[in-house]
Amino acid sequence: MSMLAPLERFRLLQRRRLAAAGASKSILLDRFRLLRRRRLISLVPIVAIVIILPLLFSSAYYYRVAALVFLFGIAALGLNLLMGFAGQVSLGHAGFMGIGAYAVAIGPTAFGIPPVLSFILGALLSALVAFVVGRPILRLKEHYLAVATLGFGILLAIVFTNEANWTGGPDGMAVPQLILFNWPLRGAAVWYWILAVSFLVGAVIALNLINSPTGRALRAIHDSEVAARVLGIDVAQKKLMIFVISAVYTSIAGSYLALLDGYITPQISGFLRSIELVAMVVLGGMGSVAGSLVGAAVLVILPQALTLFDEYEHVVLGLIVMGVMIFLRAGIVPSLAAAFGGGRS
Repeated sequence: MSMLAPLERFRLLQRRRLAAAGASKSILLDRFRLLRRRRLISLVPIVAIVIILPLLFSSAYYYRVAALVFLFGIAALGLNLLMGFAGQVSLGHAGFMGIGAYAVAIGPTAFGIPPVLSFILGALLSALVAFVVGRPILRLKEHYLAVATLGFGILLAIVFTNEANWTGGPDGMAVPQLILFNWPLRGAAVWYWILAVSFLVGAVIALNLINSPTGRALRAIHDSEVAARVLGIDVAQKKLMIFVISAVYTSIAGSYLALLDGYITPQISGFLRSIELVAMVVLGGMGSVAGSLVGAAVLVILPQALTLFDEYEHVVLGLIVMGVMIFLRAGIVPSLAAAFGGGRS
């Protein structure tokens, strides 16, 4: 009996330890689920805006402007995943917009591929190009990386301009209309809902990625690549992965823009478009999903609103952007969230 008593006590202690470990794991899982719900709840205001805005629109013009906000919000969101969370700068992301745009134009006209399938193939082609180009480029850091991505974007713009037999050259080319289940998708109102839902889907995917172990690894890489390697993170693999995902987001936005306008030119992949995407990310807030949409809204709506100033339009726009960056240095959404005691969304 004296031999059994210590053994029983040992077994009882082991059970208690296992129960405590299980409870601790359960608490961590509950906290993770709660954090994920809170992140997704941050999209509720955007959903409300999507539903309410059409009640305020008096013409197709407002639907088109709002559709463009969501379209560029998708592109800015993809770039924000790369810049805001992984800390990798890209000045040539408009090149992926060009790939997506020309895919839905060349696919149906030159190869007879349905526009929907061309849309998907454009995203896959952008992912492949990003994978091939990203492996050597992402070994660079800081301004060297920025210059390399800039060269990549300029190279694609030159290809789209010079390959006139395929792309129509500087004059561009028409884009066939997208038909889904024998229903032609046309009209600003229709595209408003398509792009709004697409942005929300992209935002949900981005939030789930951010809150996953991969997202935490990306934030570690953003803070310090050396420390991330010490923690056992495959830095090269994670950087390449987020570069490919970012390219797919931007390619989808480019395909949408081509289908919305019905016509594209090489300007869609130009240097100024890349700078515009970077400005959207920085203005809205790096590392903020909602900030991607806000930055897109600022740079899409403001030029429309400032046409009253005629030739001084760009001067006023530049002053407003400078003011935002001086007084809201972290970007519009993170700065306002910090000011009102909220978190980054």
